[in-house]
Amino acid sequence: MTVQVVFVHGIRTSATMWRAQVAHLEARGIGAHALDLPAHGTRMGETFDIDEAFATIDRTVRRAAQDGPVLLVGHSMGGLLCTEYVGGPEHPPVAAFIGAGCTALPRTAGLSAYRALAGSFNRLPDRGMWLTNKVLDRTLPADTRLDFGAGGYALDAQDATLRSLSVLDLLTALRRIDVPVWFINGQYDQMRLNERLFLRLKPEAELVVVPRTSHLVTAMRPRVFNALLDVAIATIEAGGDALPARRVGTR
Repeated sequence: MTVQVVFVHGIRTSATMWRAQVAHLEARGIGAHALDLPAHGTRMGETFDIDEAFATIDRTVRRAAQDGPVLLVGHSMGGLLCTEYVGGPEHPPVAAFIGAGCTALPRTAGLSAYRALAGSFNRLPDRGMWLTNKVLDRTLPADTRLDFGAGGYALDAQDATLRSLSVLDLLTALRRIDVPVWFINGQYDQMRLNERLFLRLKPEAELVVVPRTSHLVTAMRPRVFNALLDVAIATIEAGGDALPARRVGTR
């Protein structure tokens, strides 16, 4: 059976953010499943509901698991949700997990600050999309630039989604995870806030910090990220044994 990779996107964006990764895996003959969470992408007309978000991840994982061991990959909000899911008491059928840009606890002051920032962008002309597009034009390579927003931006769902994340119990979830884990962060990623805490709770996890890279590590450095996908897939194919804990950077 072939390894199956399930991708969970971050807030505002959609399954299209994973196009470079999906193309890489399909070229290797590996199953790739990029989903849309409620109120995002093809489900933009829905209301965000965290229970349905977990149900969406679970349905996709269990469907993929029929064809082979599952590598679950989540970015940002998707990574937080996947951390809670993989570390849940029911031990879902996941063989390994990659969390990208998600080593921060969505709590109190930090969460409030993020919501306030998002609210201030919503009050700008065009809800700040002109600034977002300018930043993306300057930071993302041409081959991934259009992918990131191709499914639209879930601006209307952003605040409700952020509020929902406050219920996550990531500290408990991290202690429960019993599969190989990689945390992948950009050097300048604001979600590195609790990076060391995550590693204390999951000391055998691999941490990869990609130099000169922002929060959007999957799109900014797609070839690096794809190479790390290959490492995780090789680990599963070798029997799922976690590598010795290391803290590494890539160039």
